[in-house]
Amino acid sequence: MAGFLKAPTREAPEPLEGPVVATVTGGTVLWFAMFLLQLPFYGWFADRDLLWWVWTCAAGGGLGLIGIWYVRARDAALKRHAAARTAADGGAGGTAPTSE
Repeated sequence: MAGFLKAPTREAPEPLEGPVVATVTGGTVLWFAMFLLQLPFYGWFADRDLLWWVWTCAAGGGLGLIGIWYVRARDAALKRHAAARTAADGGAGGTAPTSE
């Protein structure tokens, strides 16, 4: 395939870190709130064959609970790893010792 040029490879950027636990928790709360707000209109959704809207919100909230558990465990593991690295480096603030 001589017509295709190969793009130069680049190193992948560092992942962006942010308030992951708060973001997932907020999203989960929103899914559950939408589910609860739709419950009084269950009959309206059923009459129009739109019950999937209600159950999608319930599924989003349920999966969000799994997500909260996952990101909290991930956050704790990252903190344990950082503490272990700091201890292994002799408490040098998490930086590797430099050699001269």
